[in-house]
Amino acid sequence: MSVPYETAEYESAESPESPEEHLARLLGRTLNSFELPDEVIRRLDCALAHDSSLHSAHHSAGLHRETYRHTWLLADGSAVTLWELVHNTAPGGEAQHEVYIDEEELQTATARLALPQETPDFELPLLAELSAVPEPRHVYVADNSADHARRLLRRAENPDRPDAETAALLATTAAHQITQAFGRPGRRTARAGLSFALYEHAFLLRDGREVSLWEVEHTATPDGRHMCEVYTSQDAARDAMERRAAAHG
Repeated sequence: MSVPYETAEYESAESPESPEEHLARLLGRTLNSFELPDEVIRRLDCALAHDSSLHSAHHSAGLHRETYRHTWLLADGSAVTLWELVHNTAPGGEAQHEVYIDEEELQTATARLALPQETPDFELPLLAELSAVPEPRHVYVADNSADHARRLLRRAENPDRPDAETAALLATTAAHQITQAFGRPGRRTARAGLSFALYEHAFLLRDGREVSLWEVEHTATPDGRHMCEVYTSQDAARDAMERRAAAHG
């Protein structure tokens, strides 16, 4: 017996949903959505991206049970997960939907379903791993982030700065964070009148991906003026710092 994936109403690549639309549709079909804490709903109001996956399925003797994991990525870099239980109460009966805020509540609800004992004769177990939204490494701020990316790339003076494809990708960024990186290079950059600083500009895209650009600010120029260079990796940025320092050593 194959698992009837078509019985669930989930987004397809042909008709993508916004995080808000996906949440509204989930709450609209679940019988117990009113039990969700108001705080959880308020947090989901600022969702930037979402992901849904089949977590497990049980089909036997005309009864079925599926569980789905819905994860939303928020603007502050955190994530919220809701668990959906889909089942019927009689063979061939209409599917009912319930939603829970954690896996323990989901398991409690699942345990009370009147499904036959699982045996290899009629049970087809299925466990599908969630393609989860990656845990963000940063705490992002939604503050005109696309414009910040544009200005960063515009002031980069290095010939091997990020290309137009990167600029187009960052035009869709929803939030960003700037942090200073420390460490290598060492003694060459410490000489009088020569300064280096390295910054990571981390961008959160609307589809949940994270992209970082690495900015080198230095005075290793013929006239001692400040210069900005931008690279797509930390290693490339640090190598550039080493080259600049060596040329002025």
